[in-house]
Parts: sequence; C-alpha cells; structure tokens
Amino acid sequence: MFGFKKSTADQNATAEQARPGFLARLRTKLNRGSSWLTKGLIDLLPGGKIGDEVLDELEMRLISADVGVETTERILSGLRKKVARSELADLDALLAALRASLIEILQPFARPLHIDTSKHPFVMLVIGVNGAGKTTTIGKLARRMLDQKFKVVLAAGDTFRAAAVEQLQVWGERNGVPVIAQATGADPAAVVFDACQSAQARGAHVMIADTAGRLHTQSNLMDELKKVKRVIGRIDPTAPHEVLLVLDASQGQNALQQARLFHQAMGVTGLVITKLDGTAKGGIVFSLADQLKLPIRFIGIGEGVEDFDVFDAENFVDALLKPVEA
Repeated sequence: MFGFKKSTADQNATAEQARPGFLARLRTKLNRGSSWLTKGLIDLLPGGKIGDEVLDELEMRLISADVGVETTERILSGLRKKVARSELADLDALLAALRASLIEILQPFARPLHIDTSKHPFVMLVIGVNGAGKTTTIGKLARRMLDQKFKVVLAAGDTFRAAAVEQLQVWGERNGVPVIAQATGADPAAVVFDACQSAQARGAHVMIADTAGRLHTQSNLMDELKKVKRVIGRIDPTAPHEVLLVLDASQGQNALQQARLFHQAMGVTGLVITKLDGTAKGGIVFSLADQLKLPIRFIGIGEGVEDFDVFDAENFVDALLKPVEA
C-alpha cells in the first residue's frame, strides 16, 4: 500500500513551504483576534488561583462552540480532577492541561487517506448533504492526487443538478482530469459504473465519484446511495475503498447527527470537515472525533486549493489556543 503522501523528504519540504501558510490561515479563521477559547480567562483568576469560576467559563465556551455536552464534560472532568489534586497552579498549567486533553481526543482520528495502488482503480465515493462542499472537495482531492503522480478519473454522479455536473467538469478541465458524465436525470449508479469501467480502461489509479446532496433523513435518497455502492461492488467486490463524508462545520451539532445516519447507511470510512472559515469555531471537530470515532482525513478553510489540507490534531488544537499574531 502506498501512502497518499510524498516521500518523507518531499513531505517535509512541502510542509516547510506550504503548511505554515495554511496554519496561519486556519488560526485566523478560527480566531478573529485573540483565541475565543482562552481570551480573558486571566481576569477570572483572583490571586492567580484556578477555581470553579474559570472552569465554568471554559465549559460554557466549549459548549457554545459546538463541542457538545458529552465531550465538554469529558474535558472538564479531567481538568476538575487536576484542580482538586492541586496540579494546576496557574493559567499556563491550565492551558497546558487543556491542550493535552484536546489533543488526546483528536489524535487517534487524525489519519491521512492512503491510496492502495493494488486496486485498479482505488474507488472513492464522496457523500454528504446539499451545500457541504462535496464537488469542491473532489476538485481539491483531484489536484492533490495529481501532485502525488496519481492518474485520476472523476464521476459526475450528481445527476439531479446540471450545475453540479458543470462544476465538476470545470474542476476536471482545470486539472486535466477526465470527467465521466451523462444527461441530467440519468441513473447515478449507471454513471458511476461507467466511470469505474472507464478508469480501468484508462489505467487510472483513482476514481472519485460525486453524488447528489441529500438530506440524511430522506430514506429514498439514502437507498439510492446504497444502490450506487452495490453497483460499484459488481466491478470490484472490495469497492468502494473509501466512503468519504463531507460535513459543513457551520452546521454544528446537526453535522454530528448527519454523520451518524450516513455512517449507519453507508459505512463511512473518513471525514472531510469544510467551511471552518465561516461562523464555526471548530468545536464540532472534537464532538465528531469523540462521539463517532471516525478518521478525519482533511479540513477546509476556504474555496482555494491551498485552503485544503490533511488534518493534523496538534496543529488544529494550537490554532484554537494560540492568539493570531499581528
């Protein structure tokens, strides 16, 4: 199996050149000025002592940022135990303990996508509700894979919206990637089946299938997704090899419910969390990791290809905790 990343040397070189820029933008998007999570906490420390007031304030901030009640309680329970044992002497100690707790939640699920080149092709099915950013995500994934020297074919499986096909074709033209499409209203399963066959014939490494945005509560549309999955299995019983669910971070706890139902129906293997540049404060990322235990593959903070990157737990937590530098 080959990783969906460059060699270690190339990866480190890329990280030095590109990742700091992404992290700086992430920090700016999540924190409009000082960190929303830690700003002003020092004012709640009479005599520098950590007490209930500061922990209650921290709890309120986490819940209001869509971390969720259960996940917030897990975080605060650990901090309160440390306070009771007099292990947190000052704000720096509290922030260090908070950072460790947040990383502990995310780290097991910060797992990059890997492309198994023994598959011909490696088939990815991209799913999610309307407006989550599936088609844009597919375009960005295609660009990354081309940079990794993978040969890619795209399937325009969202046949309900002509604009969706056109949008994917624009990405295909921009990246020089073939897009398999049919007329509006065509059977999505037939489109994806044709795309799998085309990818095989072209010797492509990866086939990425777009799907129609659908409400997770609409059973007939979820059944259609299941049909697409079954049809792919006729070409390769092990496919799809990745079922990537795209979630809009600004949806908050509703994104968690979406993920639960999509996972139940489709067996989600990875998450992409988009629109962290909007009103979202990023808390839903912790709730998703803590509650669903699914790998978080990528995050997005904007429309550009450069605003999309592999999810890194420590970098994400530091972007939340550290204020934006002038």
